[in-house]
Amino acid sequence: MITQPALLYRLMVRIREFDSRMRVLVNSGQIRGGAHPAIGQEAVAVGVCAALEPEDLITSTHRGHGHAIAKGVDVAAMMTELFGRETGCCRGRGGSMHIADISVGMLGANGIVGGGIGIATGAALAQKLAASGRIVACFFGEGAMNQGALLENGNYAALHALPIVYVCENNHFAMSMRSERATALRSLADRAVGLGMHGVEVDGMDVLAVRDAARTAVERARRSDGPTLLVANCYRIEGHHIGDPLNYRTADEVAQWREQDPISRFRSALSGQIEAAELEQIDREERERVEDAIAQAERAPFPDPASAMEDVYA
Repeated sequence: MITQPALLYRLMVRIREFDSRMRVLVNSGQIRGGAHPAIGQEAVAVGVCAALEPEDLITSTHRGHGHAIAKGVDVAAMMTELFGRETGCCRGRGGSMHIADISVGMLGANGIVGGGIGIATGAALAQKLAASGRIVACFFGEGAMNQGALLENGNYAALHALPIVYVCENNHFAMSMRSERATALRSLADRAVGLGMHGVEVDGMDVLAVRDAARTAVERARRSDGPTLLVANCYRIEGHHIGDPLNYRTADEVAQWREQDPISRFRSALSGQIEAAELEQIDREERERVEDAIAQAERAPFPDPASAMEDVYA
């Protein structure tokens, strides 16, 4: 569990720097394939993972860089993976939407909407059967709220009190579909009632609010009181993917949400606790960390084509 404010700030900045540089690299052709920045959503990833212990597990989404970084995946291994190189965290086979690192409890991002829900629920069942004491946090977007996977797995998890927290990042757009046009519920957390589990809504632009809500949910899960549906209301500042024309929302709307930027907001909250010079040093260090990751990725070798069938079957 992370309690140091400076580390929370550092992780959010690291995620922002990674995704900001990724946009440039995709546009320049150095990174190929789909890529989905989580700029504006950093507080959800960091807040939830701050409530976890190192041995706990997570599953992620197609927009998973922030979750991976917050859980402790090395940014150099991630960047090298995006470059499709052999020394990437998945040997260059997974790319942006399939980052995984079992050594830090990151069970994997997933290109299928709601695709991680079954994996996370199965992992939670395994933890219960093994009496490991570990819990699983399952990230998904509000676009997955109406997927059958959530109903089926959520019902099973609640019925058997599995040690899992379902984290819905409500960034208000499933690609270009607003959540209120796709789901009749006023509060997405009310979906928990039908699943027979605890539901809570939290300001996803406030890292401390997310951490506190997640901590309560994690403690419930760890003492076998059942799963929680945690809905974090946030905003995707950038497009669904690199190159999204963003013609489905207004500049005024985006400007209003930018005023709630989770990093700027937390930086203001830290005034008086941490010197501005220290925060600026963190900013510099994280920019340098990401630039060094890019340099490592550029030097790394491509996979041998003869190894294409390796790791396909268990």
